[in-house]
Amino acid sequence: MVDAPPRWVRPAAAILGASGVAAGAFGAHALRGQVTPDYMHAWETAADYQLLHAVVLLAVSGWQSGFTSSRVRSWLVRSCYCFLAGVLIFSGSLFTLVLTGIGALGAITPLGGTALIVGWLLLLRAGLLNRDDGPGVPPRP
Repeated sequence: MVDAPPRWVRPAAAILGASGVAAGAFGAHALRGQVTPDYMHAWETAADYQLLHAVVLLAVSGWQSGFTSSRVRSWLVRSCYCFLAGVLIFSGSLFTLVLTGIGALGAITPLGGTALIVGWLLLLRAGLLNRDDGPGVPPRP
């Protein structure tokens, strides 16, 4: 039997999705006219990235179940960690920047973006491996 994805992935995706919708609504209704256009754009970008990566986490959790290789699944789990960390740092720092006006928070935003990029590269790595590639399993033609 194929191992299921880690138990935290789907709940994390649901939390990111729900809070991303809430953040988008908050920005559209409570922040519009209260913050500068640049801050409004930063807020919208943070909400968009959060929602996008919530969906990606759900997709990866479903994709993972289709692989028999523990090696491939391990790359997919690593990508999930990077996506979660990336969203928390990238979107979280932008949300906090807009709400507090502390410009120094913008310095850590690229770390979150880097984690998101690494997550995508880990997905690439998993996609390049043979879906059944594992110890004692001959490669498929």
